[in-house]
Amino acid sequence: MAKDLPDTLRKLRDEIEGYARGFGLDFFEVIFEVLRYDELNMVASYGGFPNRYPHWRFGMDYEQLAKGYEYGLSKIYELVINNDPTYAYLLEANADVDQKLVMAHVFGHGDFFKNNYMFAHTNRKMMDEMANHATRIRRAIDRYGVEKVEDLVDRCLSLENLIDYHAPFIQRRPRPAPGGEAEEEQQVQGFATDREYMRGYLNPAEVLAAERKRLDEERGRLKRFPEQPERDVLLFLLAHAPLEPWEHEVLSILREEAYYFAPQGQTKIMNEGWASYWHSTIMTQKALRDSEVIDYADHHSGTLGTRPGALNPYKLGIELYRDIEDRWNKGRFGKEYDECDDLEVRRAWDKKLGQGRQKLFEVRRHFNDVTFIDEFLTAEFAIEQKLFVYGWSEKRNQWEILDREFRKVKDKLLHQLTNFGQPIIEVVDGNFENRGELLLSHRHDGIDLKLDYARETLGALGSLWRRPVNLMTKVGDKGVMLSFNGKEHQERRVEP
Repeated sequence: MAKDLPDTLRKLRDEIEGYARGFGLDFFEVIFEVLRYDELNMVASYGGFPNRYPHWRFGMDYEQLAKGYEYGLSKIYELVINNDPTYAYLLEANADVDQKLVMAHVFGHGDFFKNNYMFAHTNRKMMDEMANHATRIRRAIDRYGVEKVEDLVDRCLSLENLIDYHAPFIQRRPRPAPGGEAEEEQQVQGFATDREYMRGYLNPAEVLAAERKRLDEERGRLKRFPEQPERDVLLFLLAHAPLEPWEHEVLSILREEAYYFAPQGQTKIMNEGWASYWHSTIMTQKALRDSEVIDYADHHSGTLGTRPGALNPYKLGIELYRDIEDRWNKGRFGKEYDECDDLEVRRAWDKKLGQGRQKLFEVRRHFNDVTFIDEFLTAEFAIEQKLFVYGWSEKRNQWEILDREFRKVKDKLLHQLTNFGQPIIEVVDGNFENRGELLLSHRHDGIDLKLDYARETLGALGSLWRRPVNLMTKVGDKGVMLSFNGKEHQERRVEP
C-alpha cells in the first residue's frame, strides 16, 4: 500500500522490502506515510498514533521533541506501530540513504512485532482501538468537564505501571477446589497401615500437626480477599473499587493501553537490536551505493553511539545478536565448549557449523530482554564490550566505575530490566482490619522505595478506592506501614 508515496520512495520501498523478505524476514503489510518534521513530532508525542485522547502530557512531549529538532539536539528517523497492517512514518526532509536505512529498520521491527512471543497477545488493530478510546474519553469530557476527566486521567496514568506484565502468559488465580466446602472438612489421615504398632513410625505426630497447619492456612488463604496477592492492581480496582461508570471506563481504557505498550518495554533491547542488525545487514550487503557509504556510516554510528555510564539498547542488542551469530556459526556453545579451560583453544574454536542465522531467528521468537541477557550475555562478551557497573562515588563526589566483575555487571543489568526496574506492588487485602481499607505489599528486593513517590501513589489509589489505603514495605531492614486516609499521610513501624 505504497500508492501515496512519491515514485522515488515507492521504488526504494519495493527494493528494500524485497531484500528483507529475501533474508527471511516475515512481517505484516507495511504502510509508509511521509510527514513533515512538525507532523512527525506530533505523531511521536502521541506514542505513534495520530488520534489519541486530549491530555496535557502529549503537548509537553511535543514541545520537547520540537525544541530538540529545532536546536539540532535530536531527530526522529523512524516511527513504527505494532499493528496489522503495520504503520511507519518517514521524515520528508531525509535523504534517500536515510529513507532506505529507515525502511530496512522498520521491516526489522515489523518482523519482530509479528513473530516475537511477547506480542502474541497484543491487539493487532490498535490503530482503530486508539481512535475509539479517544472518542470515548472525549465523550466523557463533553459530559463531565475537561478538568474532572483530566484529573482522573492524571491519577490513572500515575498508576499505569501497577499491572501484571506476565498476566497474558500466566494463570495466577487459583481454580476452585473440586470438592467445594467438603474439601475444607478433609482430615489428615497420614499413610494407611493395618499394623497399629507401625502407625507412629509412618505418621509421626509432628508431621501430622504440620500437615494440619498447612491445610488450615490453605483454607484461610481461600477465604481471603483477594485469595492470593494480586499484582494487577488496576484490575483489582476495576473489579472492586466504588467507581462511577465513566471512571470505570477511563481506567479500563488506560489499563488496556498499558498492556499494549508493555511488551515494547520488555523487549526494547531485543527489538531495537534486531531492527539495527537487519538495517545494517540489508544496507551493507544489498542496498548501499558507493556514494552513500559515508553518510550511512555517519548516521549508523550515531544510532549506536553510547555515552559513558549509559545503556544504548540499539548498541547492546545488535552486538549481542552478532555475538550469538558468531558463536553458533563456530560452535562456541554446549558442554564441550563450556568445560574447555584452555584460553588458546577457546579463541581458536571453530567447528564451522554455520548455524548462526538460524539461531538468531529462534532467539527472536522465544526471548524477551531479561531472558535474552540472562541466557546469552557471557563473560567474554562483557569484557569485549567493556561493560561495568557505573555509579556515584560519595568519597570522590563524582560518577565512576564501581565494579567490573562479570556477575555483578550482569546482575545489575538484569535488575534494571526486571519489571522495568520498578518495584513490585501487590494487593494483599481488600478488607484490611475488617474496615474496608486497602492493604498493599511491596515485594522488597534490596532497594527501598522512594517514599515521596510511594505517598503520591497512595494518594492516587485512595482517590479511587474511596477509603484509606496502606502499603507495607521495608526501609533498610525495618518494616514500615505507609498509610493515607484521604487527608494526611502516616507512617509507623511494623514487623517485616
